[in-house]
Amino acid sequence: MPVYILGPTTPSTIALPFFSFVVPAGFPSPAQDHLEDSISLDELMNIRAPHTYLARAGGDSMIHVGIFDRDILVVERGRDAEKGEVIIAALNNEPLVKIFDRDGGQVILRSANPKYPPRYLLESEELYVWGVVPYSIRIHGKY
Repeated sequence: MPVYILGPTTPSTIALPFFSFVVPAGFPSPAQDHLEDSISLDELMNIRAPHTYLARAGGDSMIHVGIFDRDILVVERGRDAEKGEVIIAALNNEPLVKIFDRDGGQVILRSANPKYPPRYLLESEELYVWGVVPYSIRIHGKY
């Protein structure tokens, strides 16, 4: 799945209303009665600017971990990827988003869609992990 880097994040000073109830998908409920507090997206997603940046996913290779085409990925840089984590990396200078895995000393980049086989890193190839993806933001509609 290709990835398009959107850029670094900056600290936000905007706090959004936070409601203490689950929004029903059926009959609407008066939300104002449940206003609990305010929360910032920085706090909610543990965004620590400038160590966090945003990227846009492209394609369908990560759909079984909930990452769809055009979703925005929150990427933490500056820490080592662990087995099973979603990463943004450059493989031979081509940016991608995959699941990081190892089998002994062998690095494996896995998709989250059975249409795409695992990618075993060859000795002659270069892999640079640019960060780990702890969150994604789903795009609903045509934005």
